Amino acid sequence: MRSFRTSLSVAAVALAISLAGCSTAATSSTSTGSTGTTGTSTSTTQQAVTATTIEEDTHYDSDDLTWDAATEVAISLSDGGSKVTSSSSTGVAVDGNTVTISAAGTYRLSGSLSDGQIVVAAGEEDTVRIILDGVELGNSSGSPFVVQSADEAIVYLADGTTNTLTDATTYADQGEDAPNAALYSMADLTIAGTGSLTVNGKSNDGIVSKDGLVMAAGKVTVDAVDDGIRGKDYTVLLDGAYQVTAGGDGVKADNETDEGRGWLLVSGGSLTVNAGDDGVKAFNTLTVSGGSVTVAESEEGLEAQHIAITGGEVSVTANDDGVNASGGSSTSTDNGAAAGGMGGPGGGGMGGGETVGDYTVDVSGGTLTINSEGDGLDSNGNATISGGTVVVNGPTNDGNGALDVNGELTVTGGTVAAAGSAGMAVTPGTSSTQSGVQLTFSSSVSAGTPVHIVDSAGAVVATFVTTKTSASLVYSSSAITNGATYTVYTGGSADADSGVTTGSIAGAEEQESVTAGEYTQAQGPGGGGGGRW
Repeated sequence: MRSFRTSLSVAAVALAISLAGCSTAATSSTSTGSTGTTGTSTSTTQQAVTATTIEEDTHYDSDDLTWDAATEVAISLSDGGSKVTSSSSTGVAVDGNTVTISAAGTYRLSGSLSDGQIVVAAGEEDTVRIILDGVELGNSSGSPFVVQSADEAIVYLADGTTNTLTDATTYADQGEDAPNAALYSMADLTIAGTGSLTVNGKSNDGIVSKDGLVMAAGKVTVDAVDDGIRGKDYTVLLDGAYQVTAGGDGVKADNETDEGRGWLLVSGGSLTVNAGDDGVKAFNTLTVSGGSVTVAESEEGLEAQHIAITGGEVSVTANDDGVNASGGSSTSTDNGAAAGGMGGPGGGGMGGGETVGDYTVDVSGGTLTINSEGDGLDSNGNATISGGTVVVNGPTNDGNGALDVNGELTVTGGTVAAAGSAGMAVTPGTSSTQSGVQLTFSSSVSAGTPVHIVDSAGAVVATFVTTKTSASLVYSSSAITNGATYTVYTGGSADADSGVTTGSIAGAEEQESVTAGEYTQAQGPGGGGGGRW
């Protein structure tokens, strides 16, 4: 067990977590004696993550998920009659329907409390491991599960079990440092195991750690009035399946005061979010390096000062911006004149007084699909696409754009297909080394209509199917040759219902021809230039 003691810069955090690519899988091993009963060497283990950066930069240590079953303290929960059935029980006190754990160790809980509470009040250097083995906890006046103190609390979901935590609709204690979530921890918190956990946050949040939060495995469902899952210093998803429904933000890391903190990483597993506010949010850096993230409903899908997609599959649906690099207190400069004066690719900025801040979107791998009513991919600073696939089904109103970058949009690799309104279309900037094409349709193209880019030899270079009515398209990939002429067709057929695919122009309608690398920057605030590389 190690504490997170370093203060990492944004760049260092981004590098460390982009290399993570972690995955975990819960396993167990047992030994049996001649009688067939489980022996004292029984242990439960979880495979270590594949990158050491997680264990170096967080409290997480895979060794904490290995223990000797003989040392477990068994606690049977029952209204008015909870019992400690193990001989070694000095670290447990039962007072009515409140069970308090005050020492390091492994505690296996089973049974239910309709109106009770589990409290961890251990030493500041203690690791407390709590196995939920078919537990149902409720509380009528507050949180049913509170970690008041420990070095680290581990909530382990026993294989094949279903566990439920439900808090009160109104908390009796409304103090500043009082619990405000159904699962609330003042210490570093790890969730692991292969069982399932349902968390009902009826008053405020679902799962909260006021320190670091690592979700290593498990099937976790959260339904919360406000935020679904919230860590402070960092929030990490290594593996598991998470379904979050939240009235506020879905999943977040919100430390706004400590340098290098407030970052969020998804490196494996699957996360699905339905949020009333932001889907996945970090104050500092948000990285997806593996697994899948689906923001099915949100105001803004992904939001952080720095957003990096290095792998995995990300799908975002947003009432406002899909991916938004903004917020926080970042050093910024007014780069409007420079951005507005860029010719050719237009600099990727809106120019004319737009502030270019210390914000970034960086896509180097994976798949990012955006469906937004506001801007699709939006950075209040710069944006870079060097790999992976970015698909934007952007806004239909001219007050927003499929791509909106205050500084420069640099495209050096990958595939970009951004369709949306025509009023504020941002295109790749002069630093881009990969070419592309831009087209404003003479009349809007209906959702589901294939759009084909065809080279001078008549070969279909790319087919794109948008899920929304579109007035413009920006497309870039390694298949586009700078300076070459391409003809755009609509109709025909496609081999997929949406996104970048393959198709045929048989029966399609010719739109117009465009020259790769020649962009006309739309007339947003302050205007933009047209020209070529």
